[in-house]
Amino acid sequence: MPAVTPAERAAALRAEIHRLDHAYYVLDAPLVPDADYDARFRALQALEAAHPELRTPDSPTQRVGGAPLPQFAPVRHAVPMLSIQTETDTTPQGAVAFDLRVRNKLGLGADDPPVAYNAELKFDGLAINLRYVHGVLVQAATRGDGETGEDVTQNVRTIRSVPLQLRTAHPPAVLEVRGEALMQRADFARYNDRQRAKGLPTLVNPRNGAAGSIRQLDPAIAAQRPLAFYAYGWGEIQGWADQPTTHHAMLDALAAFGLPVAAQRVHGPGAQTLTGFHTQIAAARDSLPFDIDGVVYKVDSLALQAALGFRNREPVWAVAHKYPAQERSTRVLAIDIQVGRTGKLTPVAKLEPVFVGGVTVTNATLHNEDEVRRKDVRVGDRVVVRRAGDVIPEVVSVLLDQRPADVGEPFDLYKQLGGHCPVCGSAIVREQGEADWRCTGGLFCAAQRKQAILHYASRRALDIEGLGEKLVDQLVDGAVVRVLPDLYKLGLLKLAALDRMADKSAANLLDALEHSKATTLPRFVYALGIRNVGEATAKELARHFGSLDALMNASLEQLQAVPDIGPIVAQSIRTFFEQPHNREVVEQLRACGVHWDESAPVESATAKPLSGKTLVLTGTLPNLGREDAKERIEAAGGKVSGSVSKKTHYVVAGAEAGSKLAKAQELGVAVLDEAGLLALLADAAGDG
Repeated sequence: MPAVTPAERAAALRAEIHRLDHAYYVLDAPLVPDADYDARFRALQALEAAHPELRTPDSPTQRVGGAPLPQFAPVRHAVPMLSIQTETDTTPQGAVAFDLRVRNKLGLGADDPPVAYNAELKFDGLAINLRYVHGVLVQAATRGDGETGEDVTQNVRTIRSVPLQLRTAHPPAVLEVRGEALMQRADFARYNDRQRAKGLPTLVNPRNGAAGSIRQLDPAIAAQRPLAFYAYGWGEIQGWADQPTTHHAMLDALAAFGLPVAAQRVHGPGAQTLTGFHTQIAAARDSLPFDIDGVVYKVDSLALQAALGFRNREPVWAVAHKYPAQERSTRVLAIDIQVGRTGKLTPVAKLEPVFVGGVTVTNATLHNEDEVRRKDVRVGDRVVVRRAGDVIPEVVSVLLDQRPADVGEPFDLYKQLGGHCPVCGSAIVREQGEADWRCTGGLFCAAQRKQAILHYASRRALDIEGLGEKLVDQLVDGAVVRVLPDLYKLGLLKLAALDRMADKSAANLLDALEHSKATTLPRFVYALGIRNVGEATAKELARHFGSLDALMNASLEQLQAVPDIGPIVAQSIRTFFEQPHNREVVEQLRACGVHWDESAPVESATAKPLSGKTLVLTGTLPNLGREDAKERIEAAGGKVSGSVSKKTHYVVAGAEAGSKLAKAQELGVAVLDEAGLLALLADAAGDG
């Protein structure tokens, strides 16, 4: 096979980059991660640098990228919107290299004073030019090819953070403000949750969401997508008295005019200002409300910027300093199933190793079966993988145009596992309205041991004082306790040998374990950790059936005869007791001496002030943990459900609330925040 010539390689790269540009900017459908695109672009740059005769007028390296859609009116930029050079060294030393290039260009020696710089964020959105005439927004345009963009004024006007009129009594006659339209992470997540709840398509990532929103032909659609805008530069300026002379002062002036300018920016002398900012933002990157892919350094003096000028259509006085890519593409080798502490089954993609976000990734979460099917991830596919900080890597999308002919079958979790937990062999179930499959062997499954023990020992269950999380970790990790009955076989010598466990502490724990043997039927039922069976439900079951044996052998019809127990809860109970492993553990606990008086009257849960009320928790509450909120609700007689229906009385929504909140709003279910929940509990306590 003849070798590929440089000319053929250059032509192939140009064609591929044009194809990717068209898909991203025209069709709003990215085909590869940004890092993959950048690799192709850098390869073409290197090839043209080595063979200048291959550089053609239509090469992607000779323009910024993109082309205006014919449906939008073209806008000729008064001052070109050019790209800036990218520093390829992603370490802080990249900033030192930029400073050295600037000093050399200015002819400065080692003894000359440092150059002053401004450092800011490199946003991951869509570049926009806002044109203000006498302080009024008259036009907004995309970057386009740098010379000509698209008129997107009506869509940009829907961005609430963009002022329609500058906040100054003496605006410049003409002021073009340049910045980035983007979608904040929380807004992106909420939008996708609403789309999923309606069965509609979701956005691939915040950047594509912003680009697609700005370039919607219908402004009403753009208005439905929550966008933000941050200013970082300017184009044409006319009639600005006392215009600032430094870059950082210009940004301050834009902020004073009412334009959004990111707070994350610094100015100061020398490379140490830049390296400090690079390190600071790297540490804070994942906590920012929006995506960035690096930082930008600019010479602060506007006079020095003019003196330094441009090279190959890129300013010498600025550079983009990127961080390691957070999205890359790789191959799916297999899809495994992991069992979590609560029995949740999570599909995990086993990947060809890929370096992303600063580490080599070999596994990525697929969340649940619905997500795998929605994205249509199959073994053999090439996929986009994302990693941000310490967040577990996830598969973002499938590169369908690269799907091989021999790709695997569509994912079917139940079929792959044969209906049984891969850890303990118990049956798996997926309840109505739930996204997750779960293992039903809660008392036996090794993956759930720690959670089962902690729940069994909790204050509202058997209340075993001293049996906390760190001790449970030691007991399980050391294979001292494999199932709950092993707790009652612990001896003083074995306990005292554990880390930070003195003789007295060990003796106290043994006393607590002995004391826990005398309990009540409602507490024991609750302690078993049956899904959907909270404290109030356990009391109703104990009161209705009177004995554990009657409950264990009850049919679905008999279970649904209990007040406030519907088909979902009844099925959870029936499934739990149908597992031989669970029944065996119950019998072993009885054999160890755990007992209760089945003739003792059980307090009716209906006497509780929230009895008969069903609440759903979603999102993160500012102060209450999920378990704490659940305990308080159940203590007041309420029931906490995992799904929203017409029978739900309240949805308690915290930060990052998703599809459950959207479902509640759709059904007209009352929505409470944390303060509303606490007020409800306080009212209930007062009524009681």
